[in-house]
Amino acid sequence: MLNVSNLTRSYGSFVAVDDVSFTIKKGEIIGLLGHNGAGKTTIMKMISGYLEANAGEVSLNGISLKSQTKLLQQQLGYLPENLPVYPEMTVAEYLDYAADLKGMKANVKIAEIKRAIQATDLSAKLLAPIETLSRGYKQRVGVAQAILGRPKLLILDEPTNGLDPEQTQHMRALIKEIAKDATVILSTHIMQEVNALCDRVLILKSGRLVLNEKLAALQHSLHITVKTDYKNKQNLEKISGIKQVKSCGENTLFITISKQEFAQNICSDISKTIIEAGARLFEIYPQKRDLETVFNQINSNEYNQKESDEGVENAA
Repeated sequence: MLNVSNLTRSYGSFVAVDDVSFTIKKGEIIGLLGHNGAGKTTIMKMISGYLEANAGEVSLNGISLKSQTKLLQQQLGYLPENLPVYPEMTVAEYLDYAADLKGMKANVKIAEIKRAIQATDLSAKLLAPIETLSRGYKQRVGVAQAILGRPKLLILDEPTNGLDPEQTQHMRALIKEIAKDATVILSTHIMQEVNALCDRVLILKSGRLVLNEKLAALQHSLHITVKTDYKNKQNLEKISGIKQVKSCGENTLFITISKQEFAQNICSDISKTIIEAGARLFEIYPQKRDLETVFNQINSNEYNQKESDEGVENAA
């Protein structure tokens, strides 16, 4: 389990990361989202120990980054956005060098290099100088070094950058396999990757954590659309859990509810009320939100702050 508590980092008067806290359990894949400059890279660098925090604590499975830095770093893999590769080295030489840096010896090192090569499908380029590789192959080399040693924490910054659709599918499968026995932080601007891989999303804005929510819950809203010729809005507002009923065009009602988890029961009560009144019910369905819409709302100040605060509380 990764615990991040009150993490803060400033550059002079500029606060890049402002009192950020979250917990990630083993087996979770977390999407770390935010516009450029929101603090994502700074947080990842601090978690990895590459950058020192001004305040706050980081621990992995009880190991403190502050007091046991090297021990924690031995248990993490990190793929930064700018690939940490040496162009003059061959793929084999670079992975051997990366394994040495992680303290691997003899047969363990050989076995891990073979596993990383197989997992990232690099066998055909093993003796090729890295400078001759395509962007996609270089990305796979970066991922291969990150997964050496079977890390308990894997931090991936734009892991599918430069990959073709087939390679992207392969990378997704690899990340899911690694996550069975590790914690994974995935930072990307590609919302499809978050939807395909992540259990939960953390959204940063101006250095602050403004949303910490399970992806499944995030896709629901507090609104229900009802298409009916029933006209008694006041009667519907008497149903437990309904806050407001608005007309939205002919034969369409837009209903706001108090809590998303009540949606199924409320839909049932609405249907019963309409049918028993002898009116016609054409359609009824809870509104869905996509991740990109929520992200844009947060960054345009249109997101409901109460819902955001509840999301942070519920996922913490």
